[in-house]
Amino acid sequence: MEFGEIHIDDFSQRIEDVVPHEDEKERASNCYVMSLVAVMVGLPMPIINLAATGIFYLMSRRGTFYVRWNALQALVSQVPLFIMNNILFWWTVRVLFCYTDLSSAYIAYFITVNLYNIYDFVETVRSAIHTRKGVTHRWYLYSTITDKICKR
Repeated sequence: MEFGEIHIDDFSQRIEDVVPHEDEKERASNCYVMSLVAVMVGLPMPIINLAATGIFYLMSRRGTFYVRWNALQALVSQVPLFIMNNILFWWTVRVLFCYTDLSSAYIAYFITVNLYNIYDFVETVRSAIHTRKGVTHRWYLYSTITDKICKR
């Protein structure tokens, strides 16, 4: 096994092998759409998006494998975003209230986090569209983590 390679022991658990029904496609797509709505509603507070996605995953735990896998991938993708946005939020508060000076490190981090937010937004929209069509959209890195966590 090479570095960075993750093998799944049971190949019957591949998400690509699942043929979802129409209602499964809709519910799986809704986890990504709900994530986007939560971003729009709670933009200044990063915890709202993570909490909304987490609640949707908890509600989908007893659902079909297809719905659980997509809900878990949406949740896994929100964790690093939450951490990055949370750091940026509190750093911005410190800059605004003059506890910290505006530095090039802050500007670089601000640009990086905003680029990552744009990437996450685009991938979430793509995931919602592909999932609604019944096609599995695997996110780089997050899908392998989801494969390891989600069991049939």
